[in-house]
Amino acid sequence: MTQGVTKKKAQTRVTNSLMTPSTLPFGAPDFSKIKSSDYVPAIQAGIKQQRQEIANIVNNKQTPTFNNTILAYEKSGLLLDRVSSIFNAVAEADKTSELEQAENTIIPLLTAFENEVSFNQKLFKRIKYVYDHQLKSLTGEDRKLLEDVYKGFVRSGALLSPEKMKRMETINNRLAKLQQEFGNMLPKAANAAAVWVNDVKELAGLSDADIAQCKKDAESRGGKAPYCIVITNTTQQPILASLANRNLRQRVFEASIHRADGTGSFNTFPLVSEIARLRAEKAQLMGFKDYTSYSLDKAMAKNPTNAYNFLKKLIKAYQPKAEAETKAIEEYARKTEGADFKLQPYDRFYYSAKMKKEQFNFSDDDVKPYFNIDTVLIKGVFYAAHRVYGLNFKERKDLPTYHKDMQVFDVLDENGKQIALFYCDYYRRPTKRGGAWMSSFAKQSKLRGQLPLIYNVCNYAKAPEGQPTLITWDDVCTLFHEFGHALHGMLSNCKYNTLSGTAVTRDFVEMPSQFNESFASIPEVFNNYARQYQTNEPMPEDLKAKMMNSLTFQSAYALGENLAATCADMAWHCLETSQVPSADKANEFEATALREIGLLDNQIPPRYHTSYFNHVWGGGYAAGYYSYLWSEVLAVNVADYFATHGALTRQVGDAFRTKVLSKGNTLDLMSIFSDFTGLKEPDAAALLKAKGL
Repeated sequence: MTQGVTKKKAQTRVTNSLMTPSTLPFGAPDFSKIKSSDYVPAIQAGIKQQRQEIANIVNNKQTPTFNNTILAYEKSGLLLDRVSSIFNAVAEADKTSELEQAENTIIPLLTAFENEVSFNQKLFKRIKYVYDHQLKSLTGEDRKLLEDVYKGFVRSGALLSPEKMKRMETINNRLAKLQQEFGNMLPKAANAAAVWVNDVKELAGLSDADIAQCKKDAESRGGKAPYCIVITNTTQQPILASLANRNLRQRVFEASIHRADGTGSFNTFPLVSEIARLRAEKAQLMGFKDYTSYSLDKAMAKNPTNAYNFLKKLIKAYQPKAEAETKAIEEYARKTEGADFKLQPYDRFYYSAKMKKEQFNFSDDDVKPYFNIDTVLIKGVFYAAHRVYGLNFKERKDLPTYHKDMQVFDVLDENGKQIALFYCDYYRRPTKRGGAWMSSFAKQSKLRGQLPLIYNVCNYAKAPEGQPTLITWDDVCTLFHEFGHALHGMLSNCKYNTLSGTAVTRDFVEMPSQFNESFASIPEVFNNYARQYQTNEPMPEDLKAKMMNSLTFQSAYALGENLAATCADMAWHCLETSQVPSADKANEFEATALREIGLLDNQIPPRYHTSYFNHVWGGGYAAGYYSYLWSEVLAVNVADYFATHGALTRQVGDAFRTKVLSKGNTLDLMSIFSDFTGLKEPDAAALLKAKGL
């Protein structure tokens, strides 16, 4: 009997596949074996293992050196890193109730351990000794790793007094919990905000495919009515461009903006107010006036003054264009709706689309039959990467994934050598958070002998069974955008995991992705993927010309919604603790901040209002949303260089791969940018030109 129990325990111990490295190619996660119940014990085991590895470093009696301290620290935590990377991926893209329950245990565990390491004074004493005595003698990636490790500990509070350290630990624990709560609440709020429609006549203006999608969404969400309009993560909803029913447009828009502001069942403002206050206090503990100053200290922008000067230049160029566009749309609407018609934000997309149709004899729906997502990926995104970098992609069906809709590809260099695995998870579902993103199951590292295992996640509506998924031009650009991030991870060629791939500042990380969007419209690439899904005929030249000519039509809107979201983010994080508004004043604070900088415009609201701004309150873009615009300048400068020297020329692509994409965070980022473009600093005027301003 005893022997049987022992045998049973032994079997239990080995059933958690996360405890040992995967035997699949390149260490790919074996999702056929991973269970939701595996994550917590595997995370606990990873923490225990790294704790012992750090103890070994601390207890080393030898004088601290790069090898016995910094390199040993870099080598530690393999199990924890592997398991947490897999968990984070699935928790964001397919968060079942079991995973959410596991996350409630895991986040406090990880935060507590991060605090434990960050405030380990014996470990930091050794790191500081190496920094003080070896920095000048080190070169290349070794020197950069030492700098990053030392400065990372300092930014975490390693030089604080014991009392301040204790307070910082409390703040970190609380922030982790609040940010997790915010991130968990948003998908639920968006699902609850879905607009139910009883009569198909209310959906007038939608295409047959869109109506079929509304029917499918209703069925997948419980069928409370025959049709359902799903709320996407942004303020404005793309479906408003087609909906003829004004009352329904209003319902959809208001469902979007009120999804999490307390109007209904969900209210994130108490979380926002407390997060903002704690971040302000954290910055002040570190000796900074506010969280923006603390956050930008390590960014390309350096400080809030530089960021605001950059934004104000854009606002100045944007404002007259925005006013003219709004006036033109309202005047157009009055031709059919009467002289007293007052344009509302839920009307803008609808009448703007009609104007575009009339002016260019073109609508977004006209081109969707030419943008089959599978063709765009293979003959567009992959084709461009092949032409520019010599990469080849081969789908494989033997690797398990966490969801049946996913695809996996081998990424091969032109010599046939495998350099990465690429996973795609493109379709929306109720268990996935909103938006689109890139990350990795494992980053590239020569020290670890690890090829990058990269994934892209999007939220496209999957067509009903048997039909192709047709996407909009904006969706096409998103596909190229996220793959730009993927390339940054896949083409990394760094020694250390800490420095590889996308481990760069927020205001640089969006550059490769935004630049990669430029390939979507290059004629050779476009003509290769823009094919009618039934006949495979290329898009007619006249239709293509209409679409291309319309791309800067009323371009102020996209810039304005981004500027408004950016300035709201900055305003919240430029506050001192005593200035942070209470939850009931949060809406008022956002409106005041936007009014003061000239961006309070009910026609062009922020891309994300405060209550559902996940980048800032649930993600890693706090005081950093400006980085999309900042790095867009870098991206336009890079695209201009490609255009001048040959956009699809391997020589230029190889130079960008070698000088930028392969470098990760191993060099000064401005030096990386300048080395490729030849510019001493980014040229912001190029962005205004690209925006049609």
